[in-house]
Amino acid sequence: MKVFLIDDHALFRSGLEHLLVRRGIEVVATSNDGELALAPIQATCPDIVLLDIRMPRIGGIETLKALRAGGVTAAIVMLTTSSEEADLVASLRYGARGYLLKDMEPDSLVAALARIEAGEMVVAPEFAPVLAHFIQSGPQALTASHAFSELTPRELEILGHLGDGQSNKLIARDLGISEGTVKLHVKAILRKLKLTSRVQAAVRSVEEGLSRKG
Repeated sequence: MKVFLIDDHALFRSGLEHLLVRRGIEVVATSNDGELALAPIQATCPDIVLLDIRMPRIGGIETLKALRAGGVTAAIVMLTTSSEEADLVASLRYGARGYLLKDMEPDSLVAALARIEAGEMVVAPEFAPVLAHFIQSGPQALTASHAFSELTPRELEILGHLGDGQSNKLIARDLGISEGTVKLHVKAILRKLKLTSRVQAAVRSVEEGLSRKG
């Protein structure tokens, strides 16, 4: 197995490289910058690219997109401290083959990489339900879930009221805000969820369990 590491933390990168080498895995190269990794990856032809999410200049998700757009076909695996579901959703959406957390046991990491090299998609155990949803429903369903993660707490609250069938005037009264503010929030909700009417938003609210009436 040949692995390419991309992580901006030199100490972690060095430690992970030694760990993998001791377990018989060839680390073909490392990089601290996702933006500069495309050419070295194309030159070394790794089986797996291990990619951090939280990096300066260009983050892991943007790096993932750039590598896929640049024709990289290696299995790209996010190895991160982020336990945010939105990061997992975005990673799967843009073609990652794995999503693993940095605090996992070394032997578990090596086993996961072997499974990914064999063609499986592997995520940290706590994200198994999200992966199952991805496999069953496909990327479009995950895209919708990702859109919900972009709503602010106030927008989610207003979406719940839309699911109750309330007018902007009633929502404004219940929340103690102006009707104009409610209108702005509703427009933002429709834009983020790619919906065309408040009726569609109300239906989605009920489907997601946001409506207080169930």
